[in-house]
Amino acid sequence: MRVFVLAYGTRGDVQPMVALAAALRAAGHEPLLAAPASFAALAEPHGVPFAGLDEGILRLWSAPEMHETAGHGKGGLASMRAYAGYVREMKPALRRLLAGAWGAAESSGAEMLVHSPVAIAGPHLAERLGVPSVIAALDPLYVPTREFANPLMLAPSWLPAALNRLTHVAFVRGQLRLAGLGVDRWRVETLGLPRRRGRHDPLRQPDGRPTHVLNQVSRHVLAPPADWPSTVHTTGYWYLPAPPDYAPPPALADFLAAGEPPVYVGFGSVVGYDPAGMGQLVLEALDRAGARAVIATGWGGIAPGTELPACVLAIDQAPHDWLLPRMSTVVHHAGGTTWTAVAAGRPQVVCPSIGDQPFWARRMHALGVAPAPIPAAKLTAASLAAAILAARGDSIIRDRAADLGDRIRAETGAATAVAALEKIHAER
Repeated sequence: MRVFVLAYGTRGDVQPMVALAAALRAAGHEPLLAAPASFAALAEPHGVPFAGLDEGILRLWSAPEMHETAGHGKGGLASMRAYAGYVREMKPALRRLLAGAWGAAESSGAEMLVHSPVAIAGPHLAERLGVPSVIAALDPLYVPTREFANPLMLAPSWLPAALNRLTHVAFVRGQLRLAGLGVDRWRVETLGLPRRRGRHDPLRQPDGRPTHVLNQVSRHVLAPPADWPSTVHTTGYWYLPAPPDYAPPPALADFLAAGEPPVYVGFGSVVGYDPAGMGQLVLEALDRAGARAVIATGWGGIAPGTELPACVLAIDQAPHDWLLPRMSTVVHHAGGTTWTAVAAGRPQVVCPSIGDQPFWARRMHALGVAPAPIPAAKLTAASLAAAILAARGDSIIRDRAADLGDRIRAETGAATAVAALEKIHAER
């Protein structure tokens, strides 16, 4: 089976898709992964064929002015002018991205196309190729349910069940409107496809049949809602293991061997817009908590500086499946680290910022593996230190985290997803 796998976003969006492609390859299939070009190095050690996509949109969205004005309504006149400039640059960046995605898809010889929801070109490319599309949902964002509100809609927890379902419908409709703004012309002029009704609905195939959805979540973290259709497959997480020959840098290996298991602190790129200030806050919190720590600076969310105490080591990054089980506590922002933290079986401290992060932060607390989350906007050295001490010192949290980790590690998420794709292909 030849499968075109289309992903876009930051590492938390792309890494599970690399894992899925690797699992397809291990099962004897022929995947081609198309993702932002900088992730070629992530795919290469696992033998995953790779096609690099333009990263212009990622660079634009990573600009502080984009976040400050679009996400927080602030940033001053200069930021607002810069934001307007970035919006103008989005159109040519989108054109480059769509052109690259079509070029890769056309050369793939695919019999099936699997795409993440943010990769809006996916259903159109599948229609042009005449193959089924499958959504690879890293979050339960698309399929309506009465059991919980859409994680991106920031709905209150007391919302009635009937309205929970409407939040999912509203989200999908909003996405459809956004998709139409930049894709319709490309769809007609490049792909030669008609402007048919429902063309931007990822949950429906061109013939009206429902689209299958691979829900990359563990049922032990979020049980599949009873009102989800049989076309939703909850598989468990898609973990990308460290390369077999991985060896930690000597500084990291020496630091881990020199004392008790440290605290891990990593906030990706979106916890705030003052990495240096966040670095100083984290250092003060660790000092208050009397904790050894490894701080991950990759993606720029934390910049702790170069003058660090002996009990703190800063690294760019390390494979989470290797690193996190060696930590005492995992401090993170409820992005992609969440899935590796639960598998590591370690207590968590969660400091969510945007998007679906508050949803997963509340879920970790509800599962009993983390104290109450601290929103990034309200984070202080004192509150972070108190949460670290609570997570490390509470035997109930430690036991629950260990138990959840055992159950998560028993799952075979990527292999389960491949089996679902094989069945979908056989039933065509």
